[in-house]
Amino acid sequence: MYSSESIEKLVEILSTLPTIGRKTAQRLTFYLLRQPESFIEQFSTALIDIKKNVKLCNICFNFTETIPCPICMSDKRNKQIICVVEEPNDILAIEKTHEFNGQYHVLHGVINPLEGISADDLKIRELISRVAQNNIEEVILALNPSVQGELTTFYVAKLLNQLQVKVSKIASGVPMGSAIEYADEATISRALEGRIII
Repeated sequence: MYSSESIEKLVEILSTLPTIGRKTAQRLTFYLLRQPESFIEQFSTALIDIKKNVKLCNICFNFTETIPCPICMSDKRNKQIICVVEEPNDILAIEKTHEFNGQYHVLHGVINPLEGISADDLKIRELISRVAQNNIEEVILALNPSVQGELTTFYVAKLLNQLQVKVSKIASGVPMGSAIEYADEATISRALEGRIII
């Protein structure tokens, strides 16, 4: 316990963030304490602004400040191909490759019975509706190569196959158990190029 309640409170809050343990939370707290007040004000304003201004796109469910998002609005994108990803940061990783020029759809997670996450908790229903209502030629399932990612891939593929749309999944250039956001551009490019019809 610290002699300051404010320090303890910030350490507790920071340690709830992903990949931030208590020791890292302590280091971050003491780093922030050493910063000028102007930095703290900018930091807190940025946090408030991101929460106020960033929403989910009503088409692809990526984070955006404009509805729909710039990718969904772009006339330069191929609107007949949708790449399905787990999280918004996967879009950033794929976009860095400059290999994909279609649309995206973010599920916001994967089916994980152990954590109580079912298909109803994800944006699967919205994907099926989007594919059914539009002239979609192909859906690429680019979920992370984990047990839960594979389970979700096959669940979604089964639903999409009923719509008679071409369904593919990225090749296994991304190692099992890793995440797309951490793969390099060349690996993601190969995985997209070598995608498998399912």
